Amino acid sequence: MKPIKFSREETQAIVGEIREYFREELEQDIGSMPAEMLMGFLADRIGPYFYNRGLYDAQAMIHKRMDGLADEVFALEQPTRHLR
Repeated sequence: MKPIKFSREETQAIVGEIREYFREELEQDIGSMPAEMLMGFLADRIGPYFYNRGLYDAQAMIHKRMDGLADEVFALEQPTRHLR
């Protein structure tokens, strides 16, 4: 898997979210550098779990749609004397 990369703007937004979480939930102020390091850790170590979950969810949705399409194709079948 390719490493997860974020633009500078995305990184700043994520770092801001981490800092806000620490302030509001943990009553701790952390600097941008520790927040960016935490972001890097989460992206490298935890990110693949979220990424894979997204893939599994997309795969399930595709299977569901394909099943629906197969049903629609069978509904187009014309009656004949030949039985499948």
